[in-house]
Amino acid sequence: MNAPLPIAAAGVPLPTARHVAIIMDGNRRWAARRGLPALAGHREGAEAARRAVDAALAQGVPWLTLYAFSLENWRRPAEEVGGLMGLLRQGIERHWTEMIRRGVRLRMIGERDRLDRGLREAVERAEASSRANTRLNLVIALSYGGRAEIAGAARRIARAAAEGRIDPDTIDETTFARHLETEDMPDPDLVIRTSGEQRLSNFLLWQAAYAEFVFLDVLWPDFAQQHFAQALSAFALRERRYGARPG
Repeated sequence: MNAPLPIAAAGVPLPTARHVAIIMDGNRRWAARRGLPALAGHREGAEAARRAVDAALAQGVPWLTLYAFSLENWRRPAEEVGGLMGLLRQGIERHWTEMIRRGVRLRMIGERDRLDRGLREAVERAEASSRANTRLNLVIALSYGGRAEIAGAARRIARAAAEGRIDPDTIDETTFARHLETEDMPDPDLVIRTSGEQRLSNFLLWQAAYAEFVFLDVLWPDFAQQHFAQALSAFALRERRYGARPG
């Protein structure tokens, strides 16, 4: 988005996004522009993720999903992937006690079997220890792909139908959604993508069917709480009709 984002007028009640999802894009470009290795950009990106969590807490947003690592990202150089996984594990282990104190619950969506044992166990410990928290549901999309998630749901439904547990004639959108990894989560109201790119990149393809989108020119390591607030203001000023004619 090149033009300044609109800011809600003071004192005017406007709708608030219940679930914000962010495609955190631009770490490698941020590093390249500074002549630094890609891992330096990912390290700064991890700090930006913390700022996004702070912003969600400050704005009272109860659900925040961060696209941390896609299935396609496994094709990147092994050194970069290994370094990024190490940063993710380090971030969870270093900051999770504070996150629990602040009422954050961690969840992960994605193919966790592909993660190394140390990271997988760190995620599982954080999930278990924060299960009772309700202030912010922080969802990390890690080793995640929207098409793979949809295909997995189709397989589970087909298996249940073959075993006689589901009548194929009763399968509808609600049935399908119950077999996704996000079955107990609200769909995102707002999807934010940084770095100026304007695509979903295989992120929450089913769930984002009626989401609003805000595209920011800022590279992810430079993302600040003000960008989060501005995106929420832009969302609040939009009319969501879900395919219906304006009334």
